[in-house]
Amino acid sequence: PVSFRSVSKSYPIYSKPAHRLAELVTLNRIKRHDDYWALRDVDFEVEPGSVFCLVGENGSGKSTTLQLAAGIFPATTGEVEVNGRLSALLELGAGFNPEFSGRDNVFLAGAVQGLSSQEIRRRYSDIEQFAEIGDFINQPVKTYSSGMLVRLAFAVAINVDPEILLVDEALAVGDFYFRQRCMRKVHELRSRGVTILFVSHATADVKAIG
Repeated sequence: PVSFRSVSKSYPIYSKPAHRLAELVTLNRIKRHDDYWALRDVDFEVEPGSVFCLVGENGSGKSTTLQLAAGIFPATTGEVEVNGRLSALLELGAGFNPEFSGRDNVFLAGAVQGLSSQEIRRRYSDIEQFAEIGDFINQPVKTYSSGMLVRLAFAVAINVDPEILLVDEALAVGDFYFRQRCMRKVHELRSRGVTILFVSHATADVKAIG
């Protein structure tokens, strides 16, 4: 359900903020930036129900790959194709409104995934129990620790009936107990036929999920 065909992604790098504005307003469109290529000519295909792991050092383009798969950014060149309901655990707290409570963010995230209020309410107890953040579920997300954020984000990601699950290195901030629970849940999803794209720089995590 996921394929990358000759995908490249570049970002403009400006030496001065004024150069960005000048490039926008000049009629002759003189290039005033350098291109930083985060990815070049990437090709892969992930079969339905399989686990696809990306391993590499920081800055190697792993997270960019997941962001393209999630549709956060378009590819500069090439084609990205994703078929199925997608749930993503990317940057820590991404998609959460820091002013809203954890509960409100659960309903917001569910709505973004196309779930009705009734469907979210049906899943809410499972999300709350998996997150294990206690009464903080009713507090603004801006008061959460990084560990609490990833607990809630992962609990939401796995409970919206995903067909494709994207997991970035956000799990690295969790404690050992929670990471073990996440790995067990990932294996459970895998056994149910969910396609999983997993990013890490730790080969031990890749072996645990493979």
